[in-house]
Amino acid sequence: MCPLSPTSPNPPRLWLAPLRGFTDAEFRTAFARHFQGIDLAIAPFITTHGGRRIKSTHVRDLLPANNRDMVVIPQILSKHPDDFARLANHLFEMGYACVNLNLGCPFPQVANKGRGSGMLPFPERIEAFLEAVIPRLAGRMSIKTRLGRHHPNEIQQLIPVFNRYPLHEIIIHPRTGVQMYTGRPDEAAFAACLRALSLPVVYNGDITCRSDFNRLTASFTGVSGWMIGRGVLANPFLPGSLKSGREDRESNTARFHRFHDDLFARYGRRLHGPGHLLNRMKGFWNYFANGFRGSARARKRIHKSRTLEQYEEAVHFFFSSGFDWVG
Repeated sequence: MCPLSPTSPNPPRLWLAPLRGFTDAEFRTAFARHFQGIDLAIAPFITTHGGRRIKSTHVRDLLPANNRDMVVIPQILSKHPDDFARLANHLFEMGYACVNLNLGCPFPQVANKGRGSGMLPFPERIEAFLEAVIPRLAGRMSIKTRLGRHHPNEIQQLIPVFNRYPLHEIIIHPRTGVQMYTGRPDEAAFAACLRALSLPVVYNGDITCRSDFNRLTASFTGVSGWMIGRGVLANPFLPGSLKSGREDRESNTARFHRFHDDLFARYGRRLHGPGHLLNRMKGFWNYFANGFRGSARARKRIHKSRTLEQYEEAVHFFFSSGFDWVG
């Protein structure tokens, strides 16, 4: 069900980044049915629970029935080897061939507990984790990481650790955890990692347009894949454009409208209560509206909506106003 690598024969191979609250099964399915270009998605992380039976609700986003349209690799957030191995093997039994360890989450409520990027200053803990976990796994494992928690040179202490284990790939976001998503990615530090790692490396960070992507692919010819997150939310046409090397000539506004309505319907079937649905869709519009020229006033109308009826009226007004999609 989940091959270890994207199946598309056409380079570049493009990954969808895990963005919690956004790139879940509903989004992945809707995207795959309206757009092209993404070969594989890393799912938003699920956490481990020590000593508990793994319920289907805990892995709902990863159930095979909910992931028929896009190849997915589950991501696990944990600092406990036993709990990680238990959950990973449960996912392998569900049909997945690879799981991903989250060593990059920058949010303080995660990192301050020694998880995600909070593990990066402690290479000995990561090595002990890998030593305990990898022999017990029934499938493969990859890692998504940052350059460090506090300093970009922290990853240099981790590279020898990573190279000692049969990891499937290393996905690197070239920022530190404390940077969150501010500042520019440190491309020089990424280049040093690419030279030093003996494993396949995926680049992740601020791919938002074709010109930047062309510059990155020219600079990092040894990269095995490219991960895009916020760039896909802001411009879902981007992966197809990067894959084909040209802009899609279809009416982008009409296509985007169909995608929105599909996404809205899918969340409507899953989320409980109109407030949850309204907040989820408003979150998406923080990205969506940026692609339409001159749409600021109509965008405000969407964000001011207090009921689903007001929201649907505001969205209808938005798409009937003739705004041009500019990406």
